Amino acid sequence: MALTGSRTQHFFFSQISQISIKDCNLHRNKTVFFSTKPFSNNHEARTASAQKLKGRNKASVFLAKTASVGSAGEYSEPLSGDAKFTQKRRRTIAGVDQEELLHPGQLADPDSLFCELNKVHIHHKICHHHEQSGVETSEKDMRKVGLPMVLLHGFGASVFSWEKVMKPLAGLTGSKVLAFDRPAFGLTSRVREFTGLSVNPYSMGFSVLATLSFIGMLGSEKAILVGHSAGSLVAVSTYFEAPEKVAALILIAPAIIAPLISKKVTKEGGRKSDPVISKNPFVRVWRAFLEFFLRAASVVVGMFKKMGDMIGSAYKRALAAVLRSALAVMLIRMIIDKFGIPAVRNAWCNPNQVADDVLQGYTKPLKVKDWEIALLEYCIAMITDSTSKPSLSERLSEISCPVLIVTGDKDRLVPAWNAERLSKAIPGSRFEMIKDCGHLPHEERVEEFLSIVERFLQSVFIVQSAAPV
Repeated sequence: MALTGSRTQHFFFSQISQISIKDCNLHRNKTVFFSTKPFSNNHEARTASAQKLKGRNKASVFLAKTASVGSAGEYSEPLSGDAKFTQKRRRTIAGVDQEELLHPGQLADPDSLFCELNKVHIHHKICHHHEQSGVETSEKDMRKVGLPMVLLHGFGASVFSWEKVMKPLAGLTGSKVLAFDRPAFGLTSRVREFTGLSVNPYSMGFSVLATLSFIGMLGSEKAILVGHSAGSLVAVSTYFEAPEKVAALILIAPAIIAPLISKKVTKEGGRKSDPVISKNPFVRVWRAFLEFFLRAASVVVGMFKKMGDMIGSAYKRALAAVLRSALAVMLIRMIIDKFGIPAVRNAWCNPNQVADDVLQGYTKPLKVKDWEIALLEYCIAMITDSTSKPSLSERLSEISCPVLIVTGDKDRLVPAWNAERLSKAIPGSRFEMIKDCGHLPHEERVEEFLSIVERFLQSVFIVQSAAPV
């Protein structure tokens, strides 16, 4: 059931389902009941009409490690009291007036929905397959897929980036398609104080938790995860957290570093050395040196592991305290002001083709109050996350679900060669490159992108379901 116009949904989860995450059980709500109230422009009315995903969450080892690094409430005093800082703060950033920043609900679209998870109001949109138009033939062919999709945007993007493909994708799958704004982006609430929360809302752990919660909210045992750029990190992390919940992965221009030395990996788990690599003497020498270096490094790491565990927490807190300063916030604002719009333009193959409405869609979140503090918290969480868990590149060969990797040959942000090497590291994955396309295939080359996704879904789900048992 989707509500449009001036209304929003309210979710109340009455049944609790348990999902094992590492060493602890994460309790998540499953059954949804709907109620409606007027969707007002009033701040308090919007807050009161937010959906409630009630549940008791016990953080696991994975979630806890990505969470406990302090709170945004620990920012230095100049952020709120220094007159000079306040004067500098009130100016235009990337063409957006910073004089009067708003609550996210005041910037919502008619089809915007909000739900609350761990005191974070998450902005999302849902498209139902019967709402799409113009793909009747594809819907008929793909009716048997029947799996919902969850779309995960990249750094600096939001639900807006999926606007052109949500309805067509719903038609291809014959099911619901949901996209949500991760904390620090889009219209999801900016949380300043989260000391008492079990999970840092800006951490990878929270993004994984939110993704799994939305899969449950869609009422399906499994979903197809579609991640773009940094959103691919969330998609793959979600797979490793709960592989039984992921039917397939579609990674668009994935911002995941491919292994330095690629190996052909079979679905059965066997490995074969790349013949080009095995015949290249330079690569063979480099591989031997690398293996020696890694072995030596593992010995050193083992020696200092216990010491590192003792000082790790203190180090993270000290680093976070340094980064949480008025100077750091001003730096964030300067970077976005100087490079924000150029970054959007350069993400396209032809920067001159970026329309004004696209720029407005990407800069709209700069109207949200505390956007710069939330973005800084996201960066802090990203830095501390990288020190607390192994690289995804080391686990790519463990992925067993169907995987499609799509990239543009003119991608300036994440090179196409990295995506190609990534496909070689994932068992049975498929690689597609779109010509004359940059970092945003789903925005720049909509028809080609949808055609690639359709072929992938047909070959994976329709062909397999039609095969004799």
